[in-house]
Amino acid sequence: MIKYKYKENELINELQEYINKTYSEHYSTGDIQPIDVIIDSGYGTGFCMGNITKYLNRYGHKGDPSEHRKDLMKILHYTLLQLYVHDKKTDSTLIKN
Repeated sequence: MIKYKYKENELINELQEYINKTYSEHYSTGDIQPIDVIIDSGYGTGFCMGNITKYLNRYGHKGDPSEHRKDLMKILHYTLLQLYVHDKKTDSTLIKN
């Protein structure tokens, strides 16, 4: 077993819990989420990269340290979504819905 020096395993678990929580929030009612429409319209990269930039620039400037940490979680989540968009655009066999 790997002994993670920087608690990566715990942080990955925390990120997964954060993402799981987003699936029960108001933007994810039904089977189709707004990002599905955005991606299908060809704007997925702009949307994801724009949000990564937004939260990156906001980090440390709005709210308290708990809000700063939440911004980092959002950056990681949008990065994962962009990986999905990237893979879907570059090799349709990588992503299977």
